[in-house]
Amino acid sequence: MADHPAHDGDAPREGSIAVPRAPDPTDDGDRRAERALSGLLFAAIAALIGLDVLEDLRAGSTVPHVGLETAVLLLALVGALLLWSRFRSERRRARRLGSRLREVHAEAERWRREADAALRGLGEAIDGQFTRWGLTAAEREVGLLLLKGLSLREIAEVRATSERTVRQQALDVYRKGGVAGRAELSAFFLEDLLLPAARPPGR
Repeated sequence: MADHPAHDGDAPREGSIAVPRAPDPTDDGDRRAERALSGLLFAAIAALIGLDVLEDLRAGSTVPHVGLETAVLLLALVGALLLWSRFRSERRRARRLGSRLREVHAEAERWRREADAALRGLGEAIDGQFTRWGLTAAEREVGLLLLKGLSLREIAEVRATSERTVRQQALDVYRKGGVAGRAELSAFFLEDLLLPAARPPGR
């Protein structure tokens, strides 16, 4: 465990699980609008060129001139079709990503609820063990702070007491729990509370 507590701004609240936030739909809507406007612009250019070709044919323009404008018209149509195809492809991709993100968000919410329940159960189990050891209220608090990794000096600051008093309370916790020190105190709960209760024969 760490020797120093994390500040509120450095890490999430203890026991909390970070859940990814859904993307802002406004951003995706703006991009779709830009692509749609670009496609309409290509289509408008192609329509104007088509009208110009028709007018040139009626006016008897030369074949090279009409052919050049027809080529430009075809290029504009191809550009509009390519842009529209890309727009549809990206829209399908955005839908798939949005669906996947919603699934991940729901899974993260489920995991957070399960983790919160597990943490509450662990806290109740530790408190029950402290009761069986016969710890006083002060010793319970010191024991929990020891399990969280705070140093004796930090515990003294948190509890507004002297480091000497905290050291004596920690020794009382170790004595009542039948452990040699902080490492064995932590190992006691890691082994007896976090591992499966049923062990294979011979273990």
